[in-house]
Amino acid sequence: MKRVIIIIVVIVVALGGIAYVLSNNKKKNEAKTAFIAQGGGAVAVRIATVEKKVVDLDFVANGNFVPKQELNFLSENAGRVSKIYVDEGDHVTKGQVLARVDAEIINTDKETAAANYQNALRDEARYQSSYETGGVTQQQLDQAKLATQNAKLRLQASQRKVSDANIKAPITGIINKRYIEVGAFVNTQGTQLFEIVDVSKLKLRVNVNESQVANLKIGDKIDIKSSVFPTDKFNGKVTFIAAKADETLNFPIEIEVDNNAKTSLKAGMYGTAVFNFPKQAPGILVPRTAFVGSVSSNQVFVLDKANNTSKIRQVIAGRILGDSVEILDGLNEGETVITSGQINLAEGTPVSIVK
Repeated sequence: MKRVIIIIVVIVVALGGIAYVLSNNKKKNEAKTAFIAQGGGAVAVRIATVEKKVVDLDFVANGNFVPKQELNFLSENAGRVSKIYVDEGDHVTKGQVLARVDAEIINTDKETAAANYQNALRDEARYQSSYETGGVTQQQLDQAKLATQNAKLRLQASQRKVSDANIKAPITGIINKRYIEVGAFVNTQGTQLFEIVDVSKLKLRVNVNESQVANLKIGDKIDIKSSVFPTDKFNGKVTFIAAKADETLNFPIEIEVDNNAKTSLKAGMYGTAVFNFPKQAPGILVPRTAFVGSVSSNQVFVLDKANNTSKIRQVIAGRILGDSVEILDGLNEGETVITSGQINLAEGTPVSIVK
């Protein structure tokens, strides 16, 4: 019996809650209806005046500097490090010897390859002589020539390894990190030796939105500022513009920056790109909310001031500039567009302006 009473109480409470929610929704709908009906049955709307303004395309974007070139240099031969000629912070040029790996085993391989190559040459000469007298076949002579060629290639490979015993800088830059010491053993699996960075030129990576990227192109000259060196001036040019937006719907771009003679800028510092554009001619601008549905519809409602009614107008939208949209055709300066309540409008609908 108690269980039945509990169930009845729960049902009554649930029904009461539903009734409360429905009552609340009814009040909200009545409030919306009252707003729409302001002005004696006319649809309540908000308006904006069509203005001609100078479009300012200038903007700034913040990012951080990265090296133009950055290389983690790995070992190519196995051996023990016998000498190191540079230290962290040293400036090196391409081809400069940085360290040397003990080449004892490598030299032995080279001597063996050289001996095998000489033997192959003598064998080929004997086969050539025998072939001329009919002692061997053409096939045997061809095999001797192939053996000589293979021996030559092995000798060249061993000579390359001996040359690689001198570890040389593959790029010009600064030794940012040294990972080896004299006596350390490196292997052919790619032991990390040095990290070399080139900061004579840096890249400033920033993100821009769709309206900003539309005005950029490869090669554009950009002014660069650094809060660390506020009195120094840096120049850059756009070298990369992403063809696809990232997950935040922004477009990554890269600006190559010439470091000054003092090499003031360091990779990892923050920088500001200042994008300056030529002065634009004044253009017709309207609020983005004036469009029916979305900007792509190319339709707005204008106010017929004589009759206080709405008139649909076909326009051609241009650039989206923040909360405003450039109108290329379809509107004139001084006209009035409707910016809210369009969902309740049609051609000739009476409207009441809400201030």
